[in-house]
Amino acid sequence: MVREPRSDRKSSGPQSRDARLKAALKANMGRRKAQAQARTLARAEDDSDDKPGDATAADNDKE
Repeated sequence: MVREPRSDRKSSGPQSRDARLKAALKANMGRRKAQAQARTLARAEDDSDDKPGDATAADNDKE
């Protein structure tokens, strides 16, 4: 029994693969950019919590 190739499938040639890889890379870069922005925002919030004049663990060790 020999199967005939389906004509309704999308081409699986190199152009199709390149298009999928390009789309995956674009999505991945978008996720990485969002993660980097979230980390930057979290660090900025952490830094703003440490106001000058607040006692820190390093200051408490000096006593």
